[in-house]
Amino acid sequence: MLDVIVRLDEPLAPGDDVRARTRTGAGGQAANVAAWAASLGATSRVLAKRGDDAAGELVARELAAHGVELAGPVVTGSTGVVVSMVAADGERSMASDRGVSPDFGPEELDPVWLACDVLHLSGYALLREPIAETALLAARHAREQGARISVDVAAWTEIRSYGPVRFRELLDALAPDVLFATEAEWEMLGGAYLTAPTGVVKRGARGCVVVTEDARLDLSPVDAVVVDTTGAGDALAAGFLLGGSLEEAARRGLEAAARCVANVGSLP
Repeated sequence: MLDVIVRLDEPLAPGDDVRARTRTGAGGQAANVAAWAASLGATSRVLAKRGDDAAGELVARELAAHGVELAGPVVTGSTGVVVSMVAADGERSMASDRGVSPDFGPEELDPVWLACDVLHLSGYALLREPIAETALLAARHAREQGARISVDVAAWTEIRSYGPVRFRELLDALAPDVLFATEAEWEMLGGAYLTAPTGVVKRGARGCVVVTEDARLDLSPVDAVVVDTTGAGDALAAGFLLGGSLEEAARRGLEAAARCVANVGSLP
């Protein structure tokens, strides 16, 4: 996806002009996690479908500059675009045009791409067809090669439209090892019902909670000046997935999130 981030110096004025700072570059949940993982020392690859337009070329160049391999079909059409409007306090609201990305079909997936230690699935890839079928197939290929599976639930508004019960059934089919969710998403899906061995609840300015069958770990955030919260949850996921004890992984994720919110944009 192409991220267009607009940090407002003042509230929008209908029919008039206000000052803002902007940034354009690679983004989307999958790309954000991959770029942060690469910045923390991992080898990472993004699997996505993109258009043969200028946005697709820009995204490919920027991911390469961050040390991320980009794999997946390139077709005639539009690369997805996300516009993130960031208020003065750093909170953001997004509007998404997913372009050709949901059209990523299972016949376009190469099992060779799934040789990895961890396959991280964006929840957005589970909410539309045919990309949802592709995500399920990718998880199967990755597991066959010994990978762990993680899922970021994505937007509660999307889950509400899709149907929480239906989405839980999809998660049951995937059986992820790690599940990331905001508090709103966790509550919508019934938190304790979820079958992932490890759940990471992202609480924004209040840090995160790591939940397993045997333990609950509440961690405070790392101090940071908040400029833009776009991508903070993805940075947290990347840090957590690099491994170690639950506390080590969560602390690494919170440190990456603190770095993320201190700048405009979702990439390191």
